[in-house]
Parts: sequence; C-alpha cells; structure tokens
Amino acid sequence: MKANWIAAGAMALVLLGGCKKQTTQETVATPTTTESTSTTVVTNMTPEELGRLGAEIKKKPGEAKRILSEHGLDEQSFEKAIRKVSSNIEESRRYAAAYKKAS
Repeated sequence: MKANWIAAGAMALVLLGGCKKQTTQETVATPTTTESTSTTVVTNMTPEELGRLGAEIKKKPGEAKRILSEHGLDEQSFEKAIRKVSSNIEESRRYAAAYKKAS
C-alpha cells in the first residue's frame, strides 16, 4: 500500500512539473521613421458585395491588399464594414449567402 502512495506521489510530481508555467520573451521591432499615413475609407458596399469580396480574398489570400485596394478599401475598413453587416441579422444572412455562392 505504501508503494502505491509513493508511486502516486511521484506521478503527481511529474505531472506538476510538466504543467509548470513556461514564460516566453518576445521582441517587437518598432519602425524608426516618423512618417504616418492614415487612410480613412468610407464604404457603402452592400452585404452581397462584401460577401463576394470576402470569398475572393479567401481564394487568393496573398492578394488581399490588392483586392481590397481595387474596391477602395483597406484591411481596417473591410473589417469595420463586416462588423457593421454582422450586427444586423438580415444583412448577415445576405452576406453569408453571397459568400457561399461566390466560394
């Protein structure tokens, strides 16, 4: 019986050692230039247009910036438009249908 308790205690120590919190250190490089470009893009795209655009970006993720710029958008403005559409159930359904059809 004593051997079982010793084995259980040893197993608990091994498990606790494996679950020990590990810390990692990240280094983030910040640009040294003071040039700042701020682009505010206003879009009035329909949910269907956004759905087709989202499907096109999914097909060609490496060309996302080019695709967005062709539609007068940047990454932030596209995300903002998607959040706006997703806040309305009907528009969200229209977006999803267009996305699915274009995929």
